[in-house]
Amino acid sequence: MKRTGHAVWNGSLKEGEGKLTTQSKVLNNSQYCFNSRFGEGKSTNPDELLAAAHAGCFAMALSLILGKEGYIPDELDVYSEVTMDADKLELTGSHLILKASIPNITEAKFMECATAAKDNCPVSKALSMPITLDASLQ
Repeated sequence: MKRTGHAVWNGSLKEGEGKLTTQSKVLNNSQYCFNSRFGEGKSTNPDELLAAAHAGCFAMALSLILGKEGYIPDELDVYSEVTMDADKLELTGSHLILKASIPNITEAKFMECATAAKDNCPVSKALSMPITLDASLQ
C-alpha cells in the first residue's frame, strides 16, 4: 500500500509560500509558509501535520491493541506535540497526551496497552526522535 502527498513551493524561504495536497484531497492546495512553521501564521506546516499523523496513528494502534485484549474504548482523545529546535532545524520529540474512556479496564492494563501503542504504531516506528506519553483514564 502506498499513500502520496504533494508539495509545491514558490519563492524564497521567508517570503515564499507553498501548497500541500494529499492523495485523498482532504488537503487540496492547502497553504503553508515560513511564518506558519516558525511563527504564528494561519496556514499549516509540516510539523503540525506530523503531530496530527502521530496522534491519529497512535489512537488507531491503541484501539487495535485494546480490541485484541477484549476492550472497546468509548473514546481515545489524543493530542501530540511535536517540538522543533529552530536553531538546529531539528525535530526533537513528540509528546503524546491521551485521555481515554475504556469500560472495565484496570489502570495497569491500560498503561500496558498505551505504552505498546506508543512504541509500536507505524508513525512512532518511523520517527527517530524521543517519544513520550502521558496517559489518563477518564
